[in-house]
Amino acid sequence: MSLLPFLKRRDTVEPAALPDRKVEAFLDGYSIEVMPRTAEKVESFRELLPVGTRVYIAHIEGTPIEDMVGTAKRIAGEGYSVMPHFPARIIPDRATLADWIARYQGEAGVDQALLLGGGVNTPAGEYDSSMQLMETGLFGDFKRLHIAGHPEGNKDIDKNGGDAIVMQALAWKQRWSETTDADMAITTQFCFEADPVIEWANRLSAAGITIPVHIGVAGPAKLQTLIKFAIACGVGPSLRVLQKRAMDVTKLLLPYEPTDVVTALAAHKAANPNFNIASVHFFPLGGIKTNAQWAIDHGGASGVPAAQAQG
Repeated sequence: MSLLPFLKRRDTVEPAALPDRKVEAFLDGYSIEVMPRTAEKVESFRELLPVGTRVYIAHIEGTPIEDMVGTAKRIAGEGYSVMPHFPARIIPDRATLADWIARYQGEAGVDQALLLGGGVNTPAGEYDSSMQLMETGLFGDFKRLHIAGHPEGNKDIDKNGGDAIVMQALAWKQRWSETTDADMAITTQFCFEADPVIEWANRLSAAGITIPVHIGVAGPAKLQTLIKFAIACGVGPSLRVLQKRAMDVTKLLLPYEPTDVVTALAAHKAANPNFNIASVHFFPLGGIKTNAQWAIDHGGASGVPAAQAQG
């Protein structure tokens, strides 16, 4: 029996599938998030991310400011645009806030920030919301300020369900955005379905909230990991996507990838150019290397100029 057919099959390399052009366009200018302890495991960010990518640095309660600033300095030094979190409820007073800002600016050249309430129940001091941080005037030299968004509501704020209080806060921030020279955007919690995101984004537009949206997307991860984070972060009805997947024995052990939700949002954006989602922000819950590779495989080209051009 000839081995030629077998050898031909072994030696034939299937051409790599070209990225979906709509997804490629949608991922242009994407950002990603790290924590100091996860950043420590990355030898070189240049091996993972295009230079210029906006890298958020999450500030978890208990993380020393020295670690935050050191991480910002290191990542900025590798050629990235750094955006640290400022969670209001872990900042005890104005003096601390001013000190943090001075350190970030002086040591790492930071000129952008994500302002948010933070995930703790009891404030450490006088701040309880991002609006209070904005009112301090201490971010006047910053070129870019992002605020939090919740496509599926936030039960820590709207305790009875719905999103009335959250929407009131976004309306306030919209008015404030018209008084500042800083570029603003809404960076959202992650979710797993496109339809609720589209409906929420359209509601913002209808309410006169024109701040561009950077939609949160969970990167590839084990299903158990995602479910744990989704419950902890208060992800709403779109959690059913993971629950349904967990019931499918054929998919239970396979890692989740955000292909479906990103593809659906990209298609909607392509069909509706005025759709106010301007960029994608990744939460690399399964690891930054895995997330970065997924973005590369799907045509993602990051970098601040592209992100700024889209808001």
